[in-house]
Amino acid sequence: MSYVDTWRAVAAATGATDRPAAEDGVRLAYRRAGLAEPERIIWAGSPLAGAQAARSLTDAGRSVRDDVRTYPWAEERRRVHDALGPAGWAEHWSVTGARLWDTTRALAERIRTGVVEALAEKPSETAGIRTVLLDAVLGQHDAAWLAAFDGRSERLEGLAEVARHAGWWWPYERAVVICERPVALHRDEAGRLDRGDGPALAYPDGFALYAWRGMPVPAAFLSELPELTPERIRAEANAELRRVMLEYYGYDRYLSESDAQPVHRDETGILWRIALVGDEDVVMVEVVNSTPEPDGSHRTYWLRVPPSARTAKEGVAWTFGLEAEAYEPTSQT
Repeated sequence: MSYVDTWRAVAAATGATDRPAAEDGVRLAYRRAGLAEPERIIWAGSPLAGAQAARSLTDAGRSVRDDVRTYPWAEERRRVHDALGPAGWAEHWSVTGARLWDTTRALAERIRTGVVEALAEKPSETAGIRTVLLDAVLGQHDAAWLAAFDGRSERLEGLAEVARHAGWWWPYERAVVICERPVALHRDEAGRLDRGDGPALAYPDGFALYAWRGMPVPAAFLSELPELTPERIRAEANAELRRVMLEYYGYDRYLSESDAQPVHRDETGILWRIALVGDEDVVMVEVVNSTPEPDGSHRTYWLRVPPSARTAKEGVAWTFGLEAEAYEPTSQT
């Protein structure tokens, strides 16, 4: 559906925020909730700055997040559910919000975690910061459930308008804190934060998250990747970071440059193994494609297999979801 694609684009939008349009959306959301419009709208450069601003407010009154977001959403969901019936609602959700849910919620939680890590100077402060974050309306990152009500609800028009033009926002009785959208967003094919040469998510005020295929990594770690050596990889004490290094460096390259020795050969290929301190062994099967390239050569492939593999055939069979005894290829490809 085109509007699902539209909301997918909203969730991933970067660049300049349309402040007047977002502020109009805020005021409309308040009116739709039966509230007086806020007296002040305070802009922040990121969810981190937004949370800091929200924590510092002393005269803004109570949070009205439930009034402008939670209650209208619940009532509209009930209305549409009753109109469509349980099966109809499930089908409607599956072709709208469900298509965006996993990636948007995962991104929102990653942002929350990043804000907590940046603001909590000691563990005892974590709960208080998370409480402030729970007062936020997620703006563009509420795209999943807004997609399910696109064109179906006047009550949610204000929330949708803010989401189209801005990031997270904190609604209080007399004031609103609202964030700019990110200036950069990099994800892999699975929708996970992913970038090897800079921040995967960056905001205009400098708040940024670094990740490799969804795994959070320190900023300085990425700058080290182009200069990796097998010795540096083996010296890394953090097993998760070592796996990132191996993925970046290439398992086949690591094996070839680490003086690895084959542990088994058979008709399917060659099994290689390297033990890593504090982590599982790196085990690969080297196989040769039986179909020749245009120049007559045969291409070599490396397959990473479980550490439990003891023979090349067992490893190759695993890649097909088979036991070694059941794997009897007519030709190796």
